[in-house]
Amino acid sequence: MAISRLLIANRGEIAVRIIRTARELGIHTIAIYSDLDRDSLHVELADESWNVGAAPAAESYLNARKILEVAAASRADAIHPGYGFLAENAAFAKSVQKAGVIWVGPPPSSIEAMGDKITSRRHAEQAKVPMVPGTSEPVGSVEEVSTLAEEFGYPIAIKAAFGGGGKGMRVVNSATELGAAFDGARREADAYFGNSSVYIEKYLPSPRHVEAQILFDQAGKGVFLGERDCSVQRRHQKLIEETPSPGMTADQRAALGEAALAAARSCGYVNAGTVEFLFDPDSGEFFFLEMNTRLQVEHTVTEMVTGLDLVAWQLRIAQGEELTFDSVTPRGHAIEFRINAEDPLRGFLPTPGQIVDYREPAGPGIRVDGWIRASSRVSQYYDNLMAKLVVWGQDRDQAIRRGRRALEEYLITGVATTIPSHLIVLDHPDFLEGRHYTRWLEDQVKFPDPVPAGQPTLPEDEELSRRDMTVEIGGRRFSVTYWAPDTGIGTGPGVTRRARPKLDRPSPSGQTDGVVTAPMQGTIVKVHVKAGDAVDADQPLCVLEAMKMENEVRSPIAGEVVDLRVQAGDTVSLGAVLAVVR
Repeated sequence: MAISRLLIANRGEIAVRIIRTARELGIHTIAIYSDLDRDSLHVELADESWNVGAAPAAESYLNARKILEVAAASRADAIHPGYGFLAENAAFAKSVQKAGVIWVGPPPSSIEAMGDKITSRRHAEQAKVPMVPGTSEPVGSVEEVSTLAEEFGYPIAIKAAFGGGGKGMRVVNSATELGAAFDGARREADAYFGNSSVYIEKYLPSPRHVEAQILFDQAGKGVFLGERDCSVQRRHQKLIEETPSPGMTADQRAALGEAALAAARSCGYVNAGTVEFLFDPDSGEFFFLEMNTRLQVEHTVTEMVTGLDLVAWQLRIAQGEELTFDSVTPRGHAIEFRINAEDPLRGFLPTPGQIVDYREPAGPGIRVDGWIRASSRVSQYYDNLMAKLVVWGQDRDQAIRRGRRALEEYLITGVATTIPSHLIVLDHPDFLEGRHYTRWLEDQVKFPDPVPAGQPTLPEDEELSRRDMTVEIGGRRFSVTYWAPDTGIGTGPGVTRRARPKLDRPSPSGQTDGVVTAPMQGTIVKVHVKAGDAVDADQPLCVLEAMKMENEVRSPIAGEVVDLRVQAGDTVSLGAVLAVVR
């Protein structure tokens, strides 16, 4: 059955990405949007758009019933879920098929088999895919985890049985960390995936993260499209991806591809998918990590070196077409940089807010997949990915040079972004020589200390405002920034102010002396203490969640919690006082 009317059950850059390919194929596109996304780019690009609820994802993009109602009302004959939200929800996939609508993705049985990390390990074992030592059953208590940890040896990883992206995962280096890690992993797994089941694996401290892109048609034919190296990460979340993986030999690549195809066949896979592995470049060994039963964020780099449109092939496979090739020969080297609303100088804290200025790079070998523009607002309700900058070069050196040039051209103001971190990585000898690993960014890369928010760097003790102007000297154009006494003029968006130092002003880490403040806007998901408790310096006080990230807020000093102002479920703004320790 040919697809003629496609509903995209997603938002942001992936919705834009799917709409563009669908329109090239002559397919009528149907967007959904929350109240917050009413003026978003994917809404404008689609042929028609339907509101599915309020800003919280649970009331809109995760509202399966409402999305199916829209599919029926809009006469959609296919649904593409993108990634995230309902993309790996087997129950939703079943409901789509039951409604007589084409599901652009794998069979629900494959989602169930690989969406549960424990079941996926069993399938991979049966397919004789190399495995990291770990459990094939959920663990139910700290005592059980402790026994297994002694068997495997520390460090271990406690991981959500359902889900991925580093959510519901805690690395444990010693027995003293087990209790908090077990509780945190289960809580986060339940919050994100609706299931608190966790399992454990031996944690490999310095592996590379290498994944295999595969395609399977409905006739059972599968093709390996090459690997991607995703080892530049923070908090187990990818920042930079590239293909081919530096240092991997042709024999290792072929073996990885065969293992990926075997894992996919073990669950009757159809459509685009990614099998992820941990790779030891010293020994050449690789170990099955998980399978993502959907399109990956980083599919773009595979497209750049193969010339394939993976979204187009997803649609073709979903309507019954067979693969027309047996293998691919990648050309050149591609790198993707995730442009997130995060501040790398403050521990990659999310930075929701409004974009003031926006200008994308361009030129040979440059591709930008994004959804933002000047005046767009990055919301705390959704993922903080604003765009993906993808570069291609004839070899890795050219791709790196091109990436550096493109990043320097990229202009985004109004929120902090990951661009400075990408530039630091591209200048680091470990990355240039391919010596990086999954914890390398956190272990080895030094970021500059941030300028304290709201604190002057000039000796004057008066309120100053930043002024920008352009001057010409000897016919040459210069951009000049200077600081002048505040007159109350020109204080709109994007104007930075230097205020007189005040003892009660929060520091960038979220506290001054014993006053603990929120380092970002978000929701309190857990409170560890109560008023009157004695706490040590650096002891966790509460957990603040924002933009799909949990952040522990810690006590700046040892003392007593004399004032506790939050409880689980509270929404707080940047700088709000959470507690006072004296």
